[in-house]
Amino acid sequence: MRWIIPILMYILIEVYAYQVIRMITKSQWIQLLYMTISLVIIGYVIYVFVNYDRSVGPTKDSLRAIGLLLISVVPKLVLVLFMFGEDIIRVAIAGYTYLTNTFFEGNATQYLPRRRKFISQLALGVAAIPFAGLIHGIFKGKYNFKVINHVLYFKELPEAFDGFRLAQISDIHSGSFDEVAKIEYAVDLINQQEMDLLLFTGDIVNTMASEMDDWIDVFKKIKMPSYGKYSILGNHDYGEYVTWDTKEKKDANFQAIKDVHSKIDFKLLLNESVFVEKGGERIAVIGVENWGHNFKKAGDLTKASERVSKEDFKILLSHDPSHWEYEVKKHKDHFHLTLSGHTHGFQFGIEIPGIMKWSPVQYVYKQWAGMYSEMGRYLNVNRGFGFHAYPGRVGIWPEITVIELRKGTQPS
Repeated sequence: MRWIIPILMYILIEVYAYQVIRMITKSQWIQLLYMTISLVIIGYVIYVFVNYDRSVGPTKDSLRAIGLLLISVVPKLVLVLFMFGEDIIRVAIAGYTYLTNTFFEGNATQYLPRRRKFISQLALGVAAIPFAGLIHGIFKGKYNFKVINHVLYFKELPEAFDGFRLAQISDIHSGSFDEVAKIEYAVDLINQQEMDLLLFTGDIVNTMASEMDDWIDVFKKIKMPSYGKYSILGNHDYGEYVTWDTKEKKDANFQAIKDVHSKIDFKLLLNESVFVEKGGERIAVIGVENWGHNFKKAGDLTKASERVSKEDFKILLSHDPSHWEYEVKKHKDHFHLTLSGHTHGFQFGIEIPGIMKWSPVQYVYKQWAGMYSEMGRYLNVNRGFGFHAYPGRVGIWPEITVIELRKGTQPS
């Protein structure tokens, strides 16, 4: 029963999309080719998901199927909007014509206007935009790494840390990678940054620790900054999105995921803190396990901060930005800077610096990409290093964040 509505919606989308093809061309060969391609794509998608193994989780095949489904359906949704809009107008005109002829003239006539070829051509032209974007996102966008720089001012920052530079990466999702050269390029890009400290904010895999087996040597090439590399877990790192034969297997996978961090020279923080010392002064780096408003709540801010005093300058690593919204930003201990990830910026959106910033994920997460501040406390939501589900990125690019800490007040 749960599939009835999606199936009916898909049929409706296909019916409207086919109307556009019929208006554009009368060639039966082209119409047949269109139907054949549509049937092959939906057949492949159904085959992949009917045979989806919940004991394995996402695979290259499932990523490919999602990509094909989106490439097929999203542009057709644009066609539906145009054609349905035209139908509304056609029905309104038909109703007006019927009433006019019936009550005033008594004539029989063609009540429902025919579709206009121009509308179909316009719809097809507009639909080509998301189609091209999704194709580009799969072949180019998902590895279009960007370095985003921020300079933040804090009155409470110890003098010795004025000018201190930290880098953040998040959401590696190693099980989705398919090009070694692209990841090696990204690692080189990280190493080019002048950083004192490197922080990773969770989701090193999609599900299985084995996903990192082929990538250990690549990520081990990330240089060790002067003040170390620290990391936390994300919601995908707990192995809760697959079916396990036994609890022991799930626990073993979880332990193996935690062990991966040390294999690539990161110190994993599990509801704990460390102090970074420089020039006789210190700042605290606090790492909580995953805490999400709609996801796993393993994070314990009290436990993670038990060694930290209220006066310490604090950098909090918390994978899910909803933690900041619901617990961190109003916390009495004043966490100066929180670093998160998780959203990926939905891997789809429009960002024009200083002009426009939009993604569907903003209707779910209040803080979803970039830097936010309230009450003198900052949150950076990294857009993610890797990708998941849709095997691409459109408009929201993979990110390496570099933040420079300065002592003083933010210039106006």
